[in-house]
Amino acid sequence: MSRTGRTEEGRGRLGRTLSGLAVALGCVLFLGGFVWGAFVYRPYTVPTDSMTPTIKAGDRVLAQRVDSADITRGDVVVFKQKSWGNMPIVKRVVAVGGDTVACCTEGRLTVNGKRIQESYLGKGRPAELKTIPTITVPKGRLFLLGDERSGSLDSTAHLTEAFSGTVPRSAVDARVDSVVWPMNGMLERPTGFEALGPISSPGPLRLIFGMIVAGAVLVMAGAAFGAIADRAGRRRSAPRTELAGVR
Repeated sequence: MSRTGRTEEGRGRLGRTLSGLAVALGCVLFLGGFVWGAFVYRPYTVPTDSMTPTIKAGDRVLAQRVDSADITRGDVVVFKQKSWGNMPIVKRVVAVGGDTVACCTEGRLTVNGKRIQESYLGKGRPAELKTIPTITVPKGRLFLLGDERSGSLDSTAHLTEAFSGTVPRSAVDARVDSVVWPMNGMLERPTGFEALGPISSPGPLRLIFGMIVAGAVLVMAGAAFGAIADRAGRRRSAPRTELAGVR
């Protein structure tokens, strides 16, 4: 075999090796992304319009499994509360234990005396249609409202119950991160609460999605490159085989 033949054969082996590595890495990223996502997130279908315009009835959302101690003001959460029907409910946290909440002052919700700019409410929508008396949220509990204030059965519908319509942190199952159907993307961060303390950061959904896409690209590119390398190798070997048969 000539020096050129050995070089071409070496290049062919290198091409197949690189192709195999790309496919293997792609599979790890692709499957790893799905496994990570399944471990961190839970899907829910929202049955009502009480969270419009942020989330509409029938929307599919992904909610991140989080420790209830990490829930902060402005988070949209999925929770269960027996007195509310004991089924998964999606509402927004507007006050946490120790906060004083009321409505309305100059048309806005107030928390700890600060008027909250709620950018997630529908344009021209009031912060609340009815008066919320001044309530101090008990420690370890949350005060929740729907973004559609005119038709949401939220904490304001349970003010006469024990704890003034608040729910325990332990009732929270997950924090909504994104609307995936229709593909509305990540929820807007509730910056109106920043004056009261830190707000939560988005979960790792973008990173997970990036892993899945990158893995799929590597698998397809590696498989295509391997096929091209094999075809090129066969074309290079064909003339040598024909010449070997000439005497």
